[in-house]
Amino acid sequence: MTILKHLFSPIQIGRMTAKNRLLMSAMSINFGVDENGYVTDQLTGYLAARARGGAGMILVGGGGVHPTGLELPGLPALWDDGCIPALKKMVEAVKPYDTCFGVQLMHGGRQSYHDRKVAPSPIPAPAVVKGTPKELTVEEIAELVAAFGDAARRCRDAGFDFVEVHGAHGYLINQFLALNSNHREDAYGGSFDNRIRFFLELLADIKAKAGADFPVGLRINGEDYIDGGWTLADALRLAPILERHGADYLHVSAGVYGSTQLTIPSMYVKHGCFVHLAEAVKQVVDIPVVGVGRVKSPELADRILKDGQADVVAMGRALIADPMLPEKARAGNLNTIRPCIGCCLGCIHAVLALEPGSCVVNPDVGREYLMDADEKAAEPKNVLVVGAGPAGLAAARMAAMRGHRVTIAEEKGRVGGLLRLAALAPGRGEIMDVIDFLTLEVERLGVSLRLNTALDEALLEELNPEAVVLASGSLPDMPIIKGLFKTRMDLCTVTEVLEGKITGDRVIILGGGQAGLVTADFLAEKGREVAVLNRKRHFADEMSSNDRFYLRERLKRDRVHLFKQVAVKKFTDDGVTFTTAGHATTLEGFDTVVVAEAMTPVRDAKTLLDRRDIDVFVIGDARTPRNLMLAQSEAEEIGRSL
Repeated sequence: MTILKHLFSPIQIGRMTAKNRLLMSAMSINFGVDENGYVTDQLTGYLAARARGGAGMILVGGGGVHPTGLELPGLPALWDDGCIPALKKMVEAVKPYDTCFGVQLMHGGRQSYHDRKVAPSPIPAPAVVKGTPKELTVEEIAELVAAFGDAARRCRDAGFDFVEVHGAHGYLINQFLALNSNHREDAYGGSFDNRIRFFLELLADIKAKAGADFPVGLRINGEDYIDGGWTLADALRLAPILERHGADYLHVSAGVYGSTQLTIPSMYVKHGCFVHLAEAVKQVVDIPVVGVGRVKSPELADRILKDGQADVVAMGRALIADPMLPEKARAGNLNTIRPCIGCCLGCIHAVLALEPGSCVVNPDVGREYLMDADEKAAEPKNVLVVGAGPAGLAAARMAAMRGHRVTIAEEKGRVGGLLRLAALAPGRGEIMDVIDFLTLEVERLGVSLRLNTALDEALLEELNPEAVVLASGSLPDMPIIKGLFKTRMDLCTVTEVLEGKITGDRVIILGGGQAGLVTADFLAEKGREVAVLNRKRHFADEMSSNDRFYLRERLKRDRVHLFKQVAVKKFTDDGVTFTTAGHATTLEGFDTVVVAEAMTPVRDAKTLLDRRDIDVFVIGDARTPRNLMLAQSEAEEIGRSL
């Protein structure tokens, strides 16, 4: 019996009974629809995998109720009956897993990625999406009200168990609710009652067309976190009204495009960050309330339920990272859950770049319908993996899952590679969750891990591998800049800083990428004054925008100085002269220079291997330095191909 008794207890929502209290949030994944916007096997496979994993409730993300409100181009279209056959096929694929299956209905309003945007008022979104929307007429408002009801009816006809209406995150409904986005002077603007009118009318239309007994959840913001936006006081006033008008549950979230607290926060934000809003709303209604906000562990979800903060807990990215999370948790196998690390790179950053969603730690996202996770190798091999960083561990894990006999040789006395150092920066400790998971996995799968073991002829003779995966990582590269090697300042690399090998109080960091910025944060946290010289136009453009937002906020300190578009003229004994955006600048009185720009591959062992008749695969940073998502994907592909 599971110890997470609160999470794995059933709950009644309207006429619907969910087997547990875990709701997979609707997420705009931006793949799995055809040219008509009808769902395909790709999206069906992605969702069926999560249903197989044991989630009590699952939502299809971002179903567009009207062409003017399609938030992203790769989302399901629900505005004509032609969508129903493909939706029925999707429902049939999910039904065997005893999961309550629903669709989130939404209209992006001014936060839509096209040039036909409409909104209550012609006010551009405060961030992300550009362009001024067209102000809706009263007749067009009535058309959109009907569109929500028609879409809900189509979902019921397709066999879904429920729908959720997206009234949060700065999308159309939220735009009607908030004073900063609704400047109307008619029946849909001004007073509180007028601003909630659109929401109540579409809820009534859904009930009329889909049936009074068809469960309808409503997602609302507990707080917009932006000047002039919707507040918790507004939410507490609205919640009982929505209950009286037939809402079957309330899903309480927060944030809009441009808010000070992002709707999808990164690893810098505490777990359960929006749950207090759900807890407040729960005090004023009797219907179930869903809590959300960086809930990545089943233990936290269970504690939220035990403490009465919510009746249901929503997880989104955690179920992208590991679709089997619920079943693993129910069985008590918590250490086998592949962890979301809150980097926002594959799930959010890619989608906002209008690319298909993915996941740093789970390369199978979007490929579930093509995969056979249990497929074994026809002929098991002796496989040697050189390097126990994230790429090496991931390749070893996959090779072992395929049935190969795997040995990892790591010349250092610990696993993790450079990722272990990256996790030492403030707020980035969750990065080590990847290494901890992979380490436990290779142990579980019987991989032989040899630390303090360099690759040499003796090791090759002993193991006689049929395939070698070279995942030996990278090291900081030293640039050639006038005066850099003659300065009296201490010269060190970013890796040496994170290892604690720095004593200076005033530090120049050469490099404004992710490594440079997290190092600046690391040093500023320890009281150092830091000047970051970025030779590019943008800071840390390899990070997700959500993750970078919080890091940049942390760097707004008096002791941190950021310069971009830098052209270094020369380093002096105690500083540097450079131009930034054409303006000459000199820094003096510094004692340390940290190089945090490029990395160079470490693959010296390739020469040794070339002398033998062995299949050799160079992966990760040893092939070419790249981000964690690409390295993990490549590693699993190699492991699967052996």
